[in-house]
Amino acid sequence: MSTSNKTAAKKGGVISGLLHNQICIPLAALLALVIFNLVMDPSFFEIKMGYSSAGDPVLSGYLITILDNASELVILAIGMTLVTAASGGQDISVGATIAIAGSVVLRVLCGTESRPDELQAPIFVAFLICCLVAMLFGAFNGVLVSYFNIQPMVATLILFTAGRSIAAWINNNELPIIDDAVFGYFGNFIPGIPIPTPIFIAVACMILIALTLKFTTLGLYSQAVGINPHSSRLNGIDPAKVKLITYIILGLCVAVAGFIKVSRFSTINYSVVAKDIEMDAILAVALGGNALSGGKFNMGASILGAYVIQFLTTTLYKFNVVSSALPAYKAVVVIILVVLSAPVVRQKLNEIFKKFNERKTAEKPTDGPNKGAKEAA
Repeated sequence: MSTSNKTAAKKGGVISGLLHNQICIPLAALLALVIFNLVMDPSFFEIKMGYSSAGDPVLSGYLITILDNASELVILAIGMTLVTAASGGQDISVGATIAIAGSVVLRVLCGTESRPDELQAPIFVAFLICCLVAMLFGAFNGVLVSYFNIQPMVATLILFTAGRSIAAWINNNELPIIDDAVFGYFGNFIPGIPIPTPIFIAVACMILIALTLKFTTLGLYSQAVGINPHSSRLNGIDPAKVKLITYIILGLCVAVAGFIKVSRFSTINYSVVAKDIEMDAILAVALGGNALSGGKFNMGASILGAYVIQFLTTTLYKFNVVSSALPAYKAVVVIILVVLSAPVVRQKLNEIFKKFNERKTAEKPTDGPNKGAKEAA
């Protein structure tokens, strides 16, 4: 084979590998958004150092806003990816459960008063109780899915419907307000640190899940159960237990996201907090190229998908798109990306590129004995 043919084949192999890689679609979407904003308004990427109302230095800019506001979605995408891989379905109750988790935090910190002069319990204790409650609700969903064999979307519809009412009941339909400055640090800025705290929390969660997947069999078992629960049972894996564990982990992710949400505003609005975030979490998993029917997953691609969704949301806000129209714009873009991420479409694109590459290679003159003869002549 000639040098040019080898180069073309090598190049074709690289591109073919990229097309089959799950992270290709979110990367392409991110690149498209970056190019669009560079063309329309390069100032979109400016990061400035400003000062908060308390006089502390803080970073500001659209990129900081994206990283900050995507934190809760990234954390939820981690749990949603595991649930999708193991159960072949999605949890649509995470938004309502965030309301419950946030309501629990406020209840523990405020006690029987809606506006206490001082906290009624340490913040760490409130966080632990919030985690316990959210994990119990996650276990409730997990039991319905794994032991009663109820389809995940149907099983989680219960909390999707009743969750926000439960959250309001926890605080007697009141809207508690916390004036403690330290509590606000977790959802905003720590004095002296110009980067929003939720970004650090999201990074910590990413590191934790990376270590978990590396040093435990959680990822392997989740994929095995999602691909074929009967075969995994024959190999000594308990599918019901694995599914239950993934739902409990998602409950823990919900607790962290709920804690950040209430810390941002030091209060809660039960009907609005984390509204529609479950759809964004599911879309993050889909944009990552993960099969929504379960099985093999790429956690990094899901996390990148979450940032892409927030990038798109911030871009639409930047160009004054009405908030009520946001879902329509996002739906169009996401439909395109999800279709492109489908294995059948990626296979077709790969075949088209391969044919184009072969035709291009065939048109080039080959290096061989004929070339030497021509030069001698």
